[in-house]
Amino acid sequence: MPLQGKLDALKLAFDAAVPPAVSEALHRGTKELIASGAQNRALKAGDIAPEFTLPDADGTSISSKALLTEGPLVVTFYRGAWCPYCNFDLSALEEARSEIESRGASLVAISEQTAPNSRKSQRQNGLGFPILGDHGGEVAAQFGVRWTLPDYMREVHKTLGADLTQFNGEDSWTLPMPARYVIAQDGAIAYAEVNADYSRRPEPSALFPVLEQLRRPQVA
Repeated sequence: MPLQGKLDALKLAFDAAVPPAVSEALHRGTKELIASGAQNRALKAGDIAPEFTLPDADGTSISSKALLTEGPLVVTFYRGAWCPYCNFDLSALEEARSEIESRGASLVAISEQTAPNSRKSQRQNGLGFPILGDHGGEVAAQFGVRWTLPDYMREVHKTLGADLTQFNGEDSWTLPMPARYVIAQDGAIAYAEVNADYSRRPEPSALFPVLEQLRRPQVA
């Protein structure tokens, strides 16, 4: 089943399982974030991606500049171990990882969650690529994908066992919008998909033609 089909089924099952007030609050939050235009202000294809150096789940510093010396870089912003939609997304990217790497690219996820939670995400989703720790969402903010949850959304997250102060180890109550980028070796963004609706994700196969194009010699 395609990734979006899995996410649609998950959303239906989730809405049926939780109290109506919880479902309504989550839908309200999504509608408000879309209406704010936040996703339209995020970095787009053609923009220059900010350079970043972040720790992986074991504390090793990973530099985007160093990765780009080897080939294009695929970056996905990950909300956290508590988000089943994000975990489906990571699993789909893992399934596509060999195809991504065969086209000369590296793949990383970026999350505000603590290192132990990133290690948990990697184990549970069987990941062969790193989740980098973006404490406080500073890199997410540079890409324009960070947003702050309103008070009613914070209460809903706590009700669902997703208290971000515990998962992220700080109390900003910020998250990245689901976002996926391809950064070319010159630092330009070749592909950008940002969605204020956390239940909508592009298929990983959408990356393949972009990476193929980046492999072709550019004619002056």
